[in-house]
Amino acid sequence: MKQKVIQIGNSVGVVIPKKYLRETGLREGSWIYVEKDPNGKTLMISQDQEVFTSSITPEFLKTLKKINQKYRGAFEELANIKK
Repeated sequence: MKQKVIQIGNSVGVVIPKKYLRETGLREGSWIYVEKDPNGKTLMISQDQEVFTSSITPEFLKTLKKINQKYRGAFEELANIKK
């Protein structure tokens, strides 16, 4: 979902849609943690202080799934090789 960063006083913010507020249990006054991933391209919001950060993109996961499907037989054979 594309959201615009807006001016709020001397700061900026992003509006969180009501749907996500309901689904996460967030409400006005809730505290959240905002973390930046190591490559600096993604912000993550969490209610818990421990946030898993990763630079794995949805495109990477899609490609990985295709590779796993294509080479499944070979991967299974490799997994069953006895040393």
